[in-house]
Amino acid sequence: MADPVYKRILLKLSGEALLGNAEYGIDPVVLRRLAAEVHALIDRGVEVALVIGGGNIFRGAGLAASGMDRVSADHMGMLATVMNGLAMQDALEHEGVFTRVMSAVKINQVCEDYIRRRAIRHLEKGRVVILAAGTGNPFFTTDSAASLRSVEIGADLMLKATKVDGVYSSDPMTDESAFRYERLTYDRVLDERLSVMDATAIVMCRDQNMPIIVFDINRPGALASIVEGEAVGTRVERG
Repeated sequence: MADPVYKRILLKLSGEALLGNAEYGIDPVVLRRLAAEVHALIDRGVEVALVIGGGNIFRGAGLAASGMDRVSADHMGMLATVMNGLAMQDALEHEGVFTRVMSAVKINQVCEDYIRRRAIRHLEKGRVVILAAGTGNPFFTTDSAASLRSVEIGADLMLKATKVDGVYSSDPMTDESAFRYERLTYDRVLDERLSVMDATAIVMCRDQNMPIIVFDINRPGALASIVEGEAVGTRVERG
């Protein structure tokens, strides 16, 4: 295997990535597979932070659209990400990986508060850091949280895990003419409203020059290939 070309990465997982074939909740088989892949990166000296969404349990924007107060709904969504973070922590610790869950909202009895310097220290010690509860503020997605945390911890790369192998010109599930981009600029993603991440997250990455790779989390070995510098998925960066 080639030496890793990235020292520190942030992996953004959607809550739906933990579903597997279920309609709700967490598939233990998927959780163990993801934990094993992260463990393999740690063994190679890569520092790994995770941001996990909560859509497999609760999606705040969905209930807000149905009439619930948006702030309350988003706070419930943040708690769902903590639940996913604790589940991933358990799976990683079963792999023998030291892991810390750090929350942007105070839940001291179940996880640490997010403190940037402490998170970086955990990473330097070879621990996986799971950054939960989004930014701690309503109206911001976990995509925005991932971009913010990537910059704060000094990651070399942010990885956006999806169910498709990159960014397409249109939905490949419904449009046979859709084609995959190998490289994109931040501005093109914004101008063409391509489905990468929300606009706030893309602007943050653009302004701080944080490269993004969008890839298929279900492809075996994809994470290892990416950290070795292989062309996987779609890369978003400055032109």
